[in-house]
Amino acid sequence: MNSEREMELPQVYRHHVFACNTQRPPDHPHGSCGASGAQALWDRMGKAIEAQGLNDIGFTMAGCLGFCNSGPLLVVYPGGIWYRVTTPEDVDEIVKSHLKQGKRVDRLVMVLKRS
Repeated sequence: MNSEREMELPQVYRHHVFACNTQRPPDHPHGSCGASGAQALWDRMGKAIEAQGLNDIGFTMAGCLGFCNSGPLLVVYPGGIWYRVTTPEDVDEIVKSHLKQGKRVDRLVMVLKRS
């Protein structure tokens, strides 16, 4: 290395998924992705990524991503595409279309409403 700031990265991902796994009590006023069933969905996604050999996809469980009452939520980089995922089929579609083929799944994209 030529500089103290240079470092070798062991892996550079084509896509990196951050999935909210925050768990609050079901009656919490902010809600949470965990209380909305996120864990089973993210388990499915992690297994699908691994089973399909998508070694260039990073998958990271994250804390709160905000928008708690809208979950379960994940965001895919690059691009910062936010998805609301509610069924196992949603997971399968994101893996197949976005992560494998690079095609955004428009029906699941979260859109910011501006007033």
